Amino acid sequence: MRSAAETGTRMHEDMALEPQEHGRLVARREGDHAIVAQRLHRVYGTGRRFSRQHDRIIAVDDVSFAVPRGTIFGLLGPNGAGKTTTIKMLSTLLIPTRGTATIGGYDVVRDERLVRRHLGVVLGGDRGLYAKLSARDNLVYFGNLYGMTQASIRRRVEEMLDLVNLRDRAGERVEGFSRGMKQRLHLAKALLHDPPVLILDEPTIGLDPAAAVDLRHAVAALAPAHTVLLTTHDMNEADQLCQEIAIVDQGRIVAQGTPTALKARVAGERRVVVTTAQPLDSRGLDMRAYLSSLRGVRGVNQDSSAMGGSALTILCADTAATLDETLAILRTQGIMISGVRVVEPTLEDAFLAIAGRSLD
Repeated sequence: MRSAAETGTRMHEDMALEPQEHGRLVARREGDHAIVAQRLHRVYGTGRRFSRQHDRIIAVDDVSFAVPRGTIFGLLGPNGAGKTTTIKMLSTLLIPTRGTATIGGYDVVRDERLVRRHLGVVLGGDRGLYAKLSARDNLVYFGNLYGMTQASIRRRVEEMLDLVNLRDRAGERVEGFSRGMKQRLHLAKALLHDPPVLILDEPTIGLDPAAAVDLRHAVAALAPAHTVLLTTHDMNEADQLCQEIAIVDQGRIVAQGTPTALKARVAGERRVVVTTAQPLDSRGLDMRAYLSSLRGVRGVNQDSSAMGGSALTILCADTAATLDETLAILRTQGIMISGVRVVEPTLEDAFLAIAGRSLD
C-alpha cells in the first residue's frame, strides 16, 4: 500500500499528463458522453470452488449505458440490484469480470490513474474524512494528496467551503459535525480538484429533510459544468435532479429514459381522489362496487379522511370521465363533496411497475 506522500507524487505526475483549460482539468474530447459502460459484468465467488456455477454470484450482468456530458444521470434499483457494484467498477475500485467502461474517454482498467484524476466520488457512509481534523484541514490534506499546488489548494478550499455552506464551521473538528455537514464536506472533498465527472452514491441517505434539500440544491448546481452519476433511493430526488434514469434490477438494466418517459409507461396509474364531508359508512360498499364497474377503472379504495369524512381513491385510465361519474353519483345520494384532486403517475409508480418491487 502506498504512503500518502507516494500517492500524492504519483497523482501529481498523472496531473502533468492531463490537458488543461484555463487551469481546469478537462476530459478527452471523445464523443458527447462523459461516462460509457459497455456490457459490464461482475461475478463474485462464494467459496473455494469458484469455477462451479452454484458458487458464483452474478452482481452485474451485461449493463450498458452512456451519460451525456454536463448532465445528471440516475441509477436506481432495489437493494442488491447491482448499483453499488456498478459504480465501484466505474470508479476503479473493482475490476469488471468482463466488459469495458470509460470515464472522460479513459478506460477504467487500462487508465486507472487518469480516470481517478477526472473523477470525484462520494460513497455512502461516514468513512473518508479524518474526524480529528477540522473541515478546512481535511480539504487541505486531500488537496495535497491530489497533487494540487499550494495556491490552488488555498483558493479551492475556500471556494468549496462556501459552496457547501461550511465556512462558518471550517475550523471545527469533523467529529462534532452532524451527518448532513459531513455529507456536504464529502461533496466539497470530491469537487476539490475540480473533476469533470462525479459519482454520488446515495448522497442524501440518512439526512434530515432540511439537510437533504440543501444537498440537492448543491448537486443540481453541478451541471452543466460537471457530469454526475447519482444513485438514490429517493424517487422524488431522482425526479427532481436527473435528466435521464436507468433502473437496475437483478444486475440488469430493465428500463431507461427520462423521468417523464418512464412515468408515461404507467399512464394508466392515474388516480382520482374524492373526499366527502361525512363518512360514507355502508354506502361506501355500494359506491365502490358501482365505481369498480365503470369502464377504465382498475381499482377503488376507501379510507377515512383527515377531516372525519371518507376518501375514495380511484385508479383509472380516463380521469375526466371517471371524475364526472363519481361526482354525479355522490350528488344524487346527497353526499357533500369536500375535495377533488387528480394524482398523476409518479416515478415511484413507474419503478414499482417496472421492477415489480419497492426499493427496500
